[in-house]
Amino acid sequence: MAPQKSPANTNWDPVLLISQIVSMQTLHYLTLSLLIPPLLSLFAEPVSLDYEGGAANIGMLMDWRELAGKPTFRARSADRWAAWYGGQKFSFEPKTGLPKGEWGGMGRVDPMRGWIIALCWIVACGADVYYLYHLIRRPRLILDFALTLVFNHLVLTTYYAASLPTSLFFWLVVLGGAALTVVGAEQLCVRREMKEGLSVGGAGAGAVTVGLLAGEDRDRDEEMEMGGVGGRRD
Repeated sequence: MAPQKSPANTNWDPVLLISQIVSMQTLHYLTLSLLIPPLLSLFAEPVSLDYEGGAANIGMLMDWRELAGKPTFRARSADRWAAWYGGQKFSFEPKTGLPKGEWGGMGRVDPMRGWIIALCWIVACGADVYYLYHLIRRPRLILDFALTLVFNHLVLTTYYAASLPTSLFFWLVVLGGAALTVVGAEQLCVRREMKEGLSVGGAGAGAVTVGLLAGEDRDRDEEMEMGGVGGRRD
């Protein structure tokens, strides 16, 4: 008779894996979308912010140049400008006869805008600790999911800006946020596993203790019965 093959014992679940990746990426961007617009509206320079599409522009989340504090408008000549949006390049000429203040925000660098987006990114990474703690749960998978989130963002922001991130400030913020996420989430997950292990171990030790006490009582009862029987025989 041919030996039967036992089913492979594997935890590989592609549907679960993809859903977790999509959930983490969505929650991260959702957190950013709740933080960035109100803070930019309060603290960023209004003129340059308007020429960048406003506080609620999706580029504030997806364009790495916004986090780096760089303008997305570039002057090709004295009166001609180029802009990138959604991976496409647009060229246009400002209207003549307008005061310089009405279109002078083009190409202007606003350092405050970059610092605000960087702060929101770090806060969102702190929120990712909570998301990883409840969605991923296992400490050994935290690093993989955190790096996957960063990699996906690099792909999306490169496509959106039509250029690779070249800002050192951008890399410091993104990698620093990832390190914060990994350390925080791993610590919380390890503590939870230790608590669960101690609870299970404590319950097992209690059961063993009760069993030992019950066994001792049975032995004592048997000894008493045997002693009574021996006395009657005498």
